[in-house]
Amino acid sequence: MKGIPAIRVRRVNDLPADPGGEYVLYWMTAARRGRWNFGLQRAVELAEKAGRPLVILEALRCDYPWACDRFHSFILNGMEDNREHFEGRPVLYYPWAERERGEGKGLLQALASRAVAVVTDDFPAFFLPRMLRAAAFKVPVRLEAVDSNGLFPMNATDRTFTAAHSFRRHLQKTLPAHLEHLPERDPLETASLPRLESLPDEVAARWPAASAPLLAADPEALKTLPLDHSVGAVETRGGADAAEEVLRRFLAGKLHVYPEARSHPDDDAGSGLSPYLHFGHISSHQVFSELAECEEWTPGRLSGEVTGSREGWWGMSEGAEAFLDQLITWREIGFNMCCKREDYDRLESLPDWALHDLTSRVRDRREYLYSLPEFESASTHDPLWNAAQTQLLWEGRIHNTLRMLWGKKILEWTASPQDALAVMIELNNKYALDGRDPNSTSGTFWVLGRYDRPWGPIRKIYGRVRYMSSANTLRKVRAREYLEKYSL
Repeated sequence: MKGIPAIRVRRVNDLPADPGGEYVLYWMTAARRGRWNFGLQRAVELAEKAGRPLVILEALRCDYPWACDRFHSFILNGMEDNREHFEGRPVLYYPWAERERGEGKGLLQALASRAVAVVTDDFPAFFLPRMLRAAAFKVPVRLEAVDSNGLFPMNATDRTFTAAHSFRRHLQKTLPAHLEHLPERDPLETASLPRLESLPDEVAARWPAASAPLLAADPEALKTLPLDHSVGAVETRGGADAAEEVLRRFLAGKLHVYPEARSHPDDDAGSGLSPYLHFGHISSHQVFSELAECEEWTPGRLSGEVTGSREGWWGMSEGAEAFLDQLITWREIGFNMCCKREDYDRLESLPDWALHDLTSRVRDRREYLYSLPEFESASTHDPLWNAAQTQLLWEGRIHNTLRMLWGKKILEWTASPQDALAVMIELNNKYALDGRDPNSTSGTFWVLGRYDRPWGPIRKIYGRVRYMSSANTLRKVRAREYLEKYSL
């Protein structure tokens, strides 16, 4: 088995491994998959070295922020896929779902107390960094966090990038070396591990594994959990199997029209991968690898020129290069920000010019002002905005072009940029399958000027922050069918 690049492994505590431990524990939190997973690969490596079994704990709390049927169902779909994937493999997979708040207290410590070492996922946003810091004081053995988030390791630079062009230039200089070290497709395929048949009785009795109905995301089972049941599950199924099917449909049917069609809501030519990337049901490494295979691409086709251009560097088709710019540049610049700045989700993290312009124009007259409930219920005067919000309510997503307009209008129809940010965060994190993610945070803050430049003329409310209108958007994109579909 290949070793894990050292730059992707971070010590979370200073404790040694316990050579007398009964197993290695992989605490699966962000990379919720059995394939293309550096964290799982590292856990297999440690277990083989110690000659011990491997236990995989995938736990689901019920008290995370915005916990609801929608997100729980999506995660549980993935846990069901994982249970099937790991069945008959040389691991003990332990899917556990909290039935009441606080029920999981002590579970990690109980499992870690018998472990040689604990490996988990490194994820820079939402509540996961706080959870990991707390675990550092509770886990009594060596605890490592492994970065399996993107093609560019988060710790490969100390710099915080403030523009896509400069980040793209940096990637063109440094990314080729990291492409030589992709995770294994299946870390367990050739693993030679003893198998642990069951957990200790005292652990299994106190924290029984998730039931079959719950893993199936049965609506009656979900009703018994302390979740927000007003945010219902959507038709989109979660899990690694569904993610791979979405990827293959995109590569076969949409990639060739992606550059032009992705801007048009009626065409719905986006990849649909964002929720699966967010919940860790698919790896960007797998997406890149399967795209490269479709393109019959080899590293020798890289141009070698460092220009920061969006096109031409990869030596792939126009559709592939446009998609890779979204998958790598725009997705991973968000991970860079969240990794390097603790204030990534606060207004003060904006560029100085944007923060100045937005805060200095608070007293500008707003033609419309809406409350959070009015926004939430899609009750504005603007049919296009209402359609975008309705799609978010019904499907847990907004077409990417309209997501930008959605945010710009919230800025325009609230009393201050602080209020606008609060509304965007609440609605996006409450309803979007891909919310609570570095990538969605980038989208929210792009509305307010992050990763953008000053634009003229100076406008009321916006200052030099980029302006968008529904009328101009409708002149540029095809959205007639979209408006009909999502009209309340």
